[in-house]
Amino acid sequence: MRKALGIQEGWEQSVNRRSAVKRALVARKGWSQQIVFLGPCLLFFLTIVITPFILGFYYSSTDWNGLDLNKAVWTGSANWSRILHDDNFWHSLNFTLRFTVISVVIANILALVLAFLLMGALKTKNVLRTVFFMPNVIGGILLGYIWQFIFTKGFATIGDLTHISFFELPWLGTPNTGFWGLVIVFVWQTAGYMMIIYIASLAGIPKDLIEAAKIDGARPHQLFTSVYVPLIMPAITICLFLTISNAFKMFDLNLSLTKGGPGTSTQSLAYNIYSEALINNRYGLGTAKALLFFAAVSIITITQVLITKRKEVSA
Repeated sequence: MRKALGIQEGWEQSVNRRSAVKRALVARKGWSQQIVFLGPCLLFFLTIVITPFILGFYYSSTDWNGLDLNKAVWTGSANWSRILHDDNFWHSLNFTLRFTVISVVIANILALVLAFLLMGALKTKNVLRTVFFMPNVIGGILLGYIWQFIFTKGFATIGDLTHISFFELPWLGTPNTGFWGLVIVFVWQTAGYMMIIYIASLAGIPKDLIEAAKIDGARPHQLFTSVYVPLIMPAITICLFLTISNAFKMFDLNLSLTKGGPGTSTQSLAYNIYSEALINNRYGLGTAKALLFFAAVSIITITQVLITKRKEVSA
């Protein structure tokens, strides 16, 4: 009897050892596959993103022209003190905040209106969706130069022919009109892409839910605020995140349309950092501003996502 029990225990231990070896081999195979497929991507990510980001903390405390590493002089908190007293930086921040708020509101309202219109029974809705989406395909620099020609030549010609004051304005010649020129182009480029996201979200709303609300006597504004908005809140979260981050980081349109002018009146925060680092050759100061820029964008977008996520409901 004892011999039989000993044989059985030995067999069970052998089976357990084999299972452990098999699990170890499977785990090792899984790790090897992950290293093969994810390793190169992780290496490039560390080299291109993480390493420069970490080095940025060092260079933000130096006086460096961005060219010769041997001339990077450690200055401690001098750059941060200069930022606190840099009127151009705070003016650019104020301009960027105003531009972001106005552009995000207009772009999302326009995109939502277009989405509702193109969800209807229009024969040309597929063509119109393509037309409204096309500006997003054009690169920002090219788009800026196209609209620069429209503002300076096209509108001027129409104004001479029609004498309509709207077309006779110096659209890129004053701080006020330059600001609204940037807003117009940004909204024109962005609204079509946001429209597609809203259309996809609206298409997923159950029709019987809408019909039930109408039968219960819901008016159009009640239907919109109490049924549509809660159910498309995930799309609103995405669209707000994209438009806020893109508006805050707006650089290419600023470069090609106004170059921050007249003077620095329409200079975005991204353009201010570019000008500081690559035009004025104060790379250390520019890096310090870029880190503040990163922190501001992160805080604003994370706060927005947390707020809108709480309002999401499921159909």
